[in-house]
Amino acid sequence: MKQQKALTLKTLTKSNVWEVEENDIFRMWETAEKESDFKDNRNHYMDVIRSAFEIEEIKIDKPEVIKKYEARDFKVGNIHFDDNDNKKWGIKKRAINRITDLTYENIHHISAAKLIEVLDRNFGGGWDSLSQSIQDIIESGFDISTTTLPKDRLHKPGGMYDKKVNDGYEVLEITKGLWVEAIFAKAKPKVENHHKHDDDNDSMNNGFDDNYDEDLEDENPSENSYDDDDDDDFDEDKLTEESYRTTFETEEDLNLEAEDVADDDY
Repeated sequence: MKQQKALTLKTLTKSNVWEVEENDIFRMWETAEKESDFKDNRNHYMDVIRSAFEIEEIKIDKPEVIKKYEARDFKVGNIHFDDNDNKKWGIKKRAINRITDLTYENIHHISAAKLIEVLDRNFGGGWDSLSQSIQDIIESGFDISTTTLPKDRLHKPGGMYDKKVNDGYEVLEITKGLWVEAIFAKAKPKVENHHKHDDDNDSMNNGFDDNYDEDLEDENPSENSYDDDDDDDFDEDKLTEESYRTTFETEEDLNLEAEDVADDDY
């Protein structure tokens, strides 16, 4: 709240504008219009506001018209462009409901739970079905890791799922035939200049490799790989969840792989 109160139209950017609400815009505009350079910067202010808010000019100033805007969750107020130009605006914060609504500017202003909600509303194919550009945006604001396991192994006590949830990660489960892909998300600490794309390259691996190695060391450091040529030594109890980690392209392949695992258990 302190940061929001300190913001003015002059200090508003396409990133921090997501921190304010409709009433803050009306308040900041009213304060800014008293400043000598207001007219020179007016178009810039408008561009910044429009990046995070829907703005509609209400040309018919009647109660029944205003009620229709308010029914659509618009906040209505007066905006002065100059001494002879008084306009009534309807302003509404842009919703973040779809994957395509995510940007480098707003990704740091949503929670991990909100991200999971957006992914769940749009998903079907899993993490790899997202475009690289969307993955980059998400990973600029969140630590992401994934695992794909048979349904009966995903929630194994003490496994990766439990560890991630206990560490504060939100999780989305996507069913893929007899297997389930779990996507874990946790917000990164906010840093200055976070939207510089070059600074985000180190986070492109979505946490997959680091978690893979770490969990292997914690659970079975001597069994880091599975040798297909050594079927006689196969011990189902020694399989860690990382041994299953993979992504399949078709449901048919998933079912075949699941059958192979079942056969080996005997």
